[in-house]
Amino acid sequence: MTDDACVSSNNPAHELTSVADHRAKVASLLTRTPVETRPLQNCLGLALAEDLVAPISLPPFSNSAMDGYAVRSVDLTEATQDEPVKLPVSEDIPAGRVDVPPLQPGTAHRIMTGAQLPPGADAVIPVERTDAGTETVALFGSVQPGAHVRRAGEDVAAGTTVLTAGTRLGAAQLGVAAAVGIAELPVHRPVRVLVLSTGSELVAPGEELQLGQIYESNGLMLAAAVQEAGGEPTMLRFVPDDVDAFHEVLQTHLDSADLLITSGGVSAGAYEVVKDALAGNGVEFTKVAMQPGMPQGCGRYRDAFAVVTLPGNPVSSMVSFEVFVRPAMLAAAGHATTTRHRRQAVLAESLVAPSRRQQFRRGVFDPVSGEVSLQGAPGSHLLGSLARANCLLAIPEDVTEMPAGSTVDVVLLD
Repeated sequence: MTDDACVSSNNPAHELTSVADHRAKVASLLTRTPVETRPLQNCLGLALAEDLVAPISLPPFSNSAMDGYAVRSVDLTEATQDEPVKLPVSEDIPAGRVDVPPLQPGTAHRIMTGAQLPPGADAVIPVERTDAGTETVALFGSVQPGAHVRRAGEDVAAGTTVLTAGTRLGAAQLGVAAAVGIAELPVHRPVRVLVLSTGSELVAPGEELQLGQIYESNGLMLAAAVQEAGGEPTMLRFVPDDVDAFHEVLQTHLDSADLLITSGGVSAGAYEVVKDALAGNGVEFTKVAMQPGMPQGCGRYRDAFAVVTLPGNPVSSMVSFEVFVRPAMLAAAGHATTTRHRRQAVLAESLVAPSRRQQFRRGVFDPVSGEVSLQGAPGSHLLGSLARANCLLAIPEDVTEMPAGSTVDVVLLD
């Protein structure tokens, strides 16, 4: 039976596991990864393990927001375009100068962007409003106190929490950590994931296909999905449909993995090597009330690592990863946010869904119009339509028809 097959009349709805229950079971298998301290350049995409309290303020000192002249605003109250005020330029202050002398009344300091504002100055007049003099400068207009000045601590005050535990560390977050002088951060170690594809019919891309063979794509796709979710994947390629070979491969990784993801070999037919090898070794198999992706399994392999078995059809495999594996991985890796962004959208065309199963259809969401259009048929082998989609439409299991114009939940994939 393929994972697209409809629930038969002798398989009543109460035998199906709900999506929510299976998601919770998968999540319970993964424990929080340990905390380790890493240099900032090795923290991208990881979750911060502890609140980051700023040891200094940002900016750490008041500085100029413009190239221009540091002045006392009271000295320019009479300045106009036609009658400029002329002041002697007593100092040059480039960015990085640490010995900045005070500004005396009736004088100006030439100052560069980012340079420390001298004591006594309360404003900066941009060079464009002057004659750019170096010994004496003509200032064409007045300025308000604080003009073009970045005040110390106006961005971040020393002693305040700048990043909270669970924050995903992207470019901006790493930038602010560096800006307050932090060289390394405590983060949760990435989830270490084995990605295993089975099937004697699988051939590596680039090799010549024989009749009856297919190119292996699920392993690469799932490994990429693991990496996008912040995990560290290890691909175990082309394990044949042989139970002994399957166990032999797993034995070499008992101490090095947190999670094993398999694709294929979990349906009701013959030669289902994943089910044959894992049943009785801590993994239970079930049918989940969803389309695509009804046949699922999860557990712990010989008390070593968590196992999630996904269907072999590529769309079923990828949708199942999104629904069950990705949120569990993010939670285990310490992320505060573990779900994709959801939006409500207007359905551009009608659709039909199976009864008693939650359907996930591929779609293209237009954020300008708020409409979502279906991308391809619901078949679980139609990988091209998934590659063109930017969202999944989440159709509740009690809904069998939705006319055009209906409001539908969409899960944004990018």
